[in-house]
Amino acid sequence: MSPQSSVLSPQEIDLKIELCGIPLAHPVLNGSGTFDAIAAKRAFGDQLAERFPFAAFVSKTITPEPRAGNPPPRLWETPSGMINSIGLPNKGLEGFLSADLPELAALPVPLIVSVMGKAHEEFSRLLAGVAGEDGVDAIELNVSCPNVESGLIVGEEPAETLALLRALRPLTTKPLIVKLTPNVADPARVAVAAQEGGADAVSLINTLKATAVDPGTLEPWLGAGRGGLSGPAVRPVALEQVRAVAAAVSIPVIGMGGIADGAGALDFIAAGAAAIAVGTENFRDPAAAHRVREELASALANSGFASLSAVRGRANPDQKGLQTMDGASV
Repeated sequence: MSPQSSVLSPQEIDLKIELCGIPLAHPVLNGSGTFDAIAAKRAFGDQLAERFPFAAFVSKTITPEPRAGNPPPRLWETPSGMINSIGLPNKGLEGFLSADLPELAALPVPLIVSVMGKAHEEFSRLLAGVAGEDGVDAIELNVSCPNVESGLIVGEEPAETLALLRALRPLTTKPLIVKLTPNVADPARVAVAAQEGGADAVSLINTLKATAVDPGTLEPWLGAGRGGLSGPAVRPVALEQVRAVAAAVSIPVIGMGGIADGAGALDFIAAGAAAIAVGTENFRDPAAAHRVREELASALANSGFASLSAVRGRANPDQKGLQTMDGASV
């Protein structure tokens, strides 16, 4: 299909999508932990509801028990990015349910709750706690965070990912979104395992493992010694991994990694992403998602396409399906 010969206006562009059966006004989400909706609500009041920047909101990842996070320092600025070593500070499951969920459920968009455990039992407990809540529309299974010693074996090994999904899928009918780690040789194989286990979607990338050296002492700068790199510096890596995963699975792919403008968002859609998420750019500009959405419509219009479906996958050449864990092709 070729672009239309005449340039469309942004007002003619249809950005509506459906993600895991959830209708969304546009494809721009937030990366988990990159936007504090509760703090923003207190700061901006009704204005936030009127101009909420995301089509769906992804909560900060919660763990079964409260976490204080990693010791400071937790951030290091790099050229075109940053390293964070936050370490998932959160109130734990009970604290989230009692304090945060009532406020997040009142947001004017669907809510996706991100959870992470060290074992199947912890994931099951988290799922049992959040999946039955009316205000929760979907659950993100974070098997990819490089800043704490949990989840990585699940996200690095297709067999472990498959086993986790087979254990969790019977526990809820709500959509399960698996957040993949980029710190493996072949994320597409992990994505295929997630799909075979019953995942409704996958999202990637999370941050790349990284570290920083204190120029004064030549010792590690970050309190935990290491962290995760994000921002525009990781975008080409993210784009290639999204392309590879989208070619390997038939479930929706949520693409993220260094998206800072509409042109970058459109690249991810062309690579095969069904939706995109803005992460690090939210720290620099809390209203970034508004701008990304408007620029996405303009970029699409300038390319002569009237909808996201018309451009999705154009930059993704056909590939053979990968083998599933049971040997069948996808």
